[in-house]
Amino acid sequence: MKPGLKRVTFDILNNKQRIMPKVTLHRVDNDFHLEARNVVGAKFSMDGNPEIGGHDLGFRPLETMIASLGGCSSMDVIMILKKQRQQIDDYDVEIEYERDKSLEPALITKIHIKFIVKGKVDEDKLKKAIELSLDKYCTVSKMLEKTATITYSYQLN
Repeated sequence: MKPGLKRVTFDILNNKQRIMPKVTLHRVDNDFHLEARNVVGAKFSMDGNPEIGGHDLGFRPLETMIASLGGCSSMDVIMILKKQRQQIDDYDVEIEYERDKSLEPALITKIHIKFIVKGKVDEDKLKKAIELSLDKYCTVSKMLEKTATITYSYQLN
């Protein structure tokens, strides 16, 4: 496909055109620095570990997966809380993970997500929103749970 062109499909049920999901990667330097871009032009950088010749100019590929888990679950949690008219004044997520270095590749085996929320948010609603996200809605969570145990905690106000 030529640069600048977007792949479009027609959704017969909704009588609308929609852009098919697509991500492209471009090598930025002569080593491992890559720039990923989606169909709307948003981008981020990835790079390898200096031990293999990278230059710490972006996320490692595995870190993008972990960040995607945080982003996916956060969008679910925020959307659920907004629908319940909860007031979120500040929102952060911290994620820690472990890999089994004895495996090749070294798979992620444990993930812990800590949701940090400030605002006028009912604790039971926050807990339910997190559980709905991780157990039902978040695609990334459902993919990662095949190899990793995912746990969570939260801090409210």
